[in-house]
Amino acid sequence: MIKISKIADYGIVVLTHIVRHTDREYWTAKDLSQMTGVPLPTVGKVLKILSRGEVLQSARGSLGGYKLMVPSEKLNLANVIQVLEGRLALTECSEKGNKGCSLHMSCMNKSNWQKINRAIYQALERVSLADMSRPLIQPLNDFRIGGNLVHQR
Repeated sequence: MIKISKIADYGIVVLTHIVRHTDREYWTAKDLSQMTGVPLPTVGKVLKILSRGEVLQSARGSLGGYKLMVPSEKLNLANVIQVLEGRLALTECSEKGNKGCSLHMSCMNKSNWQKINRAIYQALERVSLADMSRPLIQPLNDFRIGGNLVHQR
């Protein structure tokens, strides 16, 4: 199974909550935890990582908290996931090139994995936080693999 980490998943939940609720400028970890259902220690960790990654700005004081540093339309999922998890990579060769795998001299799959990795990264680049904060009007039930239409059940 290929999946993003809980930190990245919960980070996106927290960020999309902030985007959906423009009535507040700053959010505390406690408020975000209560509103999203994400455990407070996890929210605190996510907020610190996103602040260090310059996605969120923090302000101290009784009226402080965290707010987005970048407009939600300009912040894409690839950026957010990279801040929270590090470089997106499905395989060692996707992450580290020839240095990451002992099979790099004989592997026939490396270039295909790198192509797949690039495609996923580009797909995540096309989805902004603003997009994620809005419900999908029409669910994506079908998709294409190698030109073939695949029907989901």
